[in-house]
Amino acid sequence: MIDTRATGSRMTRRRLFGSVFFTGAGLALCFLVLVGKPATQPTQLPEPRRPLVEIIVAEPSEHNIAVRTQGTVEPVRRVVLVAQVSGKVETVSDRFLDGRFFKAGDILLELEKADHQFTIARAEAQEAAAAQRVAEERGRNLQAQREWRDLGTSEANDLFLRKPQLRAAEASLVAAKADVAAAKLALERTTVRAPFDGRLEKKSADLGQFVAPGTALAHVYATDRVEIHLPISDSQLALLELPLFETTLEAYPEVVLSARFGGERWQWQGQIARVEASIDRDSRVTFAIAEVSDPFVNSGSRRPPLTPGLFVEASISGKPIQQAVELPATALRGDNTVLWVNENSRLERLSVELLRREQDRVWVRGVAAGVQIVAEQSSLLASGSAIEVTAMRPTSG
Repeated sequence: MIDTRATGSRMTRRRLFGSVFFTGAGLALCFLVLVGKPATQPTQLPEPRRPLVEIIVAEPSEHNIAVRTQGTVEPVRRVVLVAQVSGKVETVSDRFLDGRFFKAGDILLELEKADHQFTIARAEAQEAAAAQRVAEERGRNLQAQREWRDLGTSEANDLFLRKPQLRAAEASLVAAKADVAAAKLALERTTVRAPFDGRLEKKSADLGQFVAPGTALAHVYATDRVEIHLPISDSQLALLELPLFETTLEAYPEVVLSARFGGERWQWQGQIARVEASIDRDSRVTFAIAEVSDPFVNSGSRRPPLTPGLFVEASISGKPIQQAVELPATALRGDNTVLWVNENSRLERLSVELLRREQDRVWVRGVAAGVQIVAEQSSLLASGSAIEVTAMRPTSG
């Protein structure tokens, strides 16, 4: 008879031994996998490529920075010719037309003279009558003096000697002569003459028109000089040497005017003549006034005249600025800083003083000689970035 209890016990021991064996084998295998694997090697990442930049070596020097502004040409003298006496326009000159030139003293128009000639005749008649009364009173005065002497008295009464009557007659004669002079002056004023060498801008009267005293006849302006009022901002004033006190004309800077006319660009030479007496209350700018002499004189070239109303651009000579550096406009950042390359080929930011900005270049101050400035800004460039210099741009110094 088989002992079932012994058989079950042997099977239990075999299962237990198998479980222990497989568990130990699994642990040994895990140990070999974890301990026996090769060590991890660190990955060597490539160095990022440095941005390529062009640089400018700063060379501070003296610069005469021109100030650019603009304005409209206006005549220095512009007047309205008015009638000083009344009358009908009787004759007009060929020069009494819009745009015509004239010389000082030229007759532009004449008013009817008949009424004024009649006034002169009446005034001369009054003068003659007054002269007659003076002569009569002088004769009566002499006669009164003789009669008073015959009375044997040294003191005579003024009324008896007709002295008041004589003074009244003499005063009437003076007034009559003044009336004659006034009548002749009124007759002379019927002829309207040009007050200076100039040009007729606009006429307001014509042949056959009746005009009263004070009626506008024409707008005229002198052609010897024109002027341009040029606005100067506060920052531009720092670049100019504008004497703000009364001084000689030679102390003011020169100015070059340019404008397009007839499809071409022309230039004229002028000079700042004065500064307006007050600062503009709205814009807070100072107006410098440039003058050009003889703008209508034909020099033999095709250059047009500086006609009033022409819009011109102006370049005013600036005063010498020390320790200034000229850079391309691309080198300056919006916050008035530049990037420069240090000895480790890394960028650093430098604040500068902006003196003048033009479309493609700027002038700054506050950069030492020899500093390598980045010529063109980029979104890839920032303070602390490592860069590589590719080229060196020239600078005008």
